[in-house]
Amino acid sequence: MGVVLHGLWSPGAGLLLWRDPESELPDLPEPLARVLRRRFRRHHTVHVPAAVGTEPLRVPVLALAPAEAVDVLSAVPDSSPGVSGDLRYLAHVMRGVERWARAGRVVPELFRAEDHWWPRWRLVGGEPQRAWLAELAGAMPPVQRCEGAPREILDDLVGEITDAVVRDLLGDRDSGHPLLRALLRGQPHEGGSRRLAQRLDEWRGTLTAGEPELVLRLLEPETGDEVDPTALADDALWRLQVCLRAEGEPPSPIPLHRTDPRLVETAVRKLGAAHVAYPRLRDLPTDPDSLDLLLPTAVVIDLVSHGARALEQAGITLLLPRAWTAAAPTLRVRVTSPPVPAADEQRAVGMSEIVGYDWELALGDVVLTADELARLAGTQSDLVQLRGQWVQADATVLAQAARYVAQRNSGIRGTLADLLAQLTEADRPPVPVEEITATGWVGTLLDGSLDPEPVPTPAGLHAELRPYQQRGLDWLAFMSGAGLGAVLADDMGLGKTLQVLALLAHERADTPTLLVCPMSVVGNWQREAARFVPDLRVHVHHGADRSRGDRFTAAVRSADLVITTYALLARDVAALSEQSWRRVVLDEAQHVKNAATAQARAARSVPAAHRIALTGTPVENRLDELRSILDFANRGMLGSPQAFRARFAVPIERDQDAAAVTRLRAVTSPFVLRRVKTDPTVIADLPDKQEMTVRANLTVEQAALYRAVVDDMLKKIKDTEGMARKGAVLSALTRLKQVCNHPAHFLGDGSPVLRRGRHRSGKLALVEDVLDAVTADGERALLFTQFREFGELVAPYLADRFGVAVPFLHGGVTKARRDRMVEEFQSDDGPPLMLLSLKAGGTGLNLTAANHVVHLDRWWNPAVENQATDRAFRIGQRRDVQVRKLVCVGTLEERIDAMITNKQELADLAIGTGERWITEMNTDQLHDLLTLGDEAVGE
Repeated sequence: MGVVLHGLWSPGAGLLLWRDPESELPDLPEPLARVLRRRFRRHHTVHVPAAVGTEPLRVPVLALAPAEAVDVLSAVPDSSPGVSGDLRYLAHVMRGVERWARAGRVVPELFRAEDHWWPRWRLVGGEPQRAWLAELAGAMPPVQRCEGAPREILDDLVGEITDAVVRDLLGDRDSGHPLLRALLRGQPHEGGSRRLAQRLDEWRGTLTAGEPELVLRLLEPETGDEVDPTALADDALWRLQVCLRAEGEPPSPIPLHRTDPRLVETAVRKLGAAHVAYPRLRDLPTDPDSLDLLLPTAVVIDLVSHGARALEQAGITLLLPRAWTAAAPTLRVRVTSPPVPAADEQRAVGMSEIVGYDWELALGDVVLTADELARLAGTQSDLVQLRGQWVQADATVLAQAARYVAQRNSGIRGTLADLLAQLTEADRPPVPVEEITATGWVGTLLDGSLDPEPVPTPAGLHAELRPYQQRGLDWLAFMSGAGLGAVLADDMGLGKTLQVLALLAHERADTPTLLVCPMSVVGNWQREAARFVPDLRVHVHHGADRSRGDRFTAAVRSADLVITTYALLARDVAALSEQSWRRVVLDEAQHVKNAATAQARAARSVPAAHRIALTGTPVENRLDELRSILDFANRGMLGSPQAFRARFAVPIERDQDAAAVTRLRAVTSPFVLRRVKTDPTVIADLPDKQEMTVRANLTVEQAALYRAVVDDMLKKIKDTEGMARKGAVLSALTRLKQVCNHPAHFLGDGSPVLRRGRHRSGKLALVEDVLDAVTADGERALLFTQFREFGELVAPYLADRFGVAVPFLHGGVTKARRDRMVEEFQSDDGPPLMLLSLKAGGTGLNLTAANHVVHLDRWWNPAVENQATDRAFRIGQRRDVQVRKLVCVGTLEERIDAMITNKQELADLAIGTGERWITEMNTDQLHDLLTLGDEAVGE
């Protein structure tokens, strides 16, 4: 009769049993016989003996969890023609675990899984158990070895079955202690924590004290002077000294003829475990007088790179020479420039300034000399000796970096733009550029120590600049004089308009400045210019009756500042490009965040000696927006869009690559000045801002509509893919927001706000309560919505409810009407409430008469909401500002509000990703995200 029953352990699957269907059923004890009568449903590939080695065989198997596996293995006889050796091997391991458990060599541990802390029994560890495992690994059957590394399989097997073995031995016991009760029952421990898990691990460590520890100490070869790396790889042998270390004692070598035989036996046994953990230690030359191994350089490199981790996991210490370091090569650039930028009488050359720059290669903190570079350019060894120290580095990368530096030659001269292009090119250097140092004006610019010469208060400026505004003027004047484009990225409300007007008053250039801004703030620029620099000649290029041809040229020549809109910039780009401009200024420069739009292309094409971008949010959604804005300010400084995505955007946004963030900031920070109003060193007299999320319950009508929208969407996307699926999801998101606002907003049927005197929308009822308190205190509020139709629904209701005019500023309001709205609201007797659409009223306006801001519906980009809030929270505000963001309980709004609140973006560079990420969810995830919570509906 042949072997009938086989078994192996598969990590993650447990005990796998399979049988030989061609053999007769043997007489086996229960539960083995019972197992053989079950159906073997799963299939698994095992490796069975062949004429040469093993061959794969696909067989039906029965998978048993640890508790049942222990029951089956306990019944495996020591010898039986019907049971294979591989199954008897597993039974032998199980019985060994049982012996350790009966001897009390088990302890509890705590681990985290499935959002719970689970206690379980495990072997205590220590030298005897490690030796036992080493012997088992050496005796492991071939069919079992094909499942993975022997030690990994054993660790998984022993770790899984120990808990089952111990609980089987303890029987049906219970305890009043929570941890012991969970341990005995195999249940999660509610009081579990990382600290408790660490304390249990520390206690287990004390139970193995007193055993001598194996220490492997690497000694460098006995060479005199520094050696050539190639020769080192061939000839040098490193001694790996085998030592034992008792507790509190230094490591001691093992001379074979002068050491206690028992210690030698212990060291040999432990060295065997080291061979199992790191097999490359086998078959190496040895010292005849000791257990020391003699390692070629190639093995030394692999030992440090890979073997050290394997030995550490096996509990074996590896000591390296003191004069040893593992270093990654890095590049450095040293730039030399004159003390001040070169300039002729007309203009500065800026990015075209000629500078010198040297590329250097460093290993750790050591900058390599030309001779060292030449020696390393052809190295084939990952281990080199430099200045008396052994340095481990990737030979291929090191040689590439050495050649990279040599090809660029020391002392190259080129423009500053050439240097920035090399730092941002798509083909990355073979190693990171870690440091850029410079002398002269470029040095002060790149290292952040730029201290521009203070600009005297400009004649004709009717304003007292705050200290940070004066520093902004000094910086803008320096950048203008140097011919360098600038991005003034101060927070909303810190006076970017005033700083630019002060620069114009300071320069009094012969040629005018072209300023491009959204239509909603054209009037604000006119008013600010008339207020702060009344003698500045301002011409507004806007409207159907705007100047054209010679009339436009004459108007430009007689003006100091020409103001136009982004829409007209794209439409009149040919006429604007024919004029001579001192500079082009983009206000709310996020309008050119997409480099491919007609507006962005037009902004880059209008010729000017200097360019300034003004924005409170240089990055709203993606880093490509920052590239587009800087590409306007300094053409080409960040390379092509494709190169920028490969070099910076993808590593930062997808991988959160901190090194890429560092490189990007090193290149861009000299050209960006950013201050935030919450920094008390910037502005000390700005009041506090209190932000809160306010939750409203849905009415019964809203809840019914909400469920209907979700059900309809899930039905539509069930069998759809691609754009059709994404379109259905995005459409449903918009409709769900409308439902949360008001049923009449979603239905679009002109139905009333109230029904029988009761609110149909829990959110609008909450808004009414908030505004009652605001108006009762004599204060004012701004209300923002992303939906114009919702604003048109709410404005007349609030006007009737509070008996006041409620202006509604949206994209359809003319420029003249916008200006009147703002002026009336800011006046002392202005209306207490103002409703604004998020897109049309979220930027450029000064509405500090209000100290309350209410976001009626959430926009998933926090930067856009913050821009809107900053209409009230800005210079001139004297009262604390309260910001309320309304969400409906148990709905999509509340869940995504939590996601936004918890989301931390790397280095404040990427702010949000809008809503499109939701379309990538699978159907189950969408169901969980959108399904209405039980708590959503109010009474």
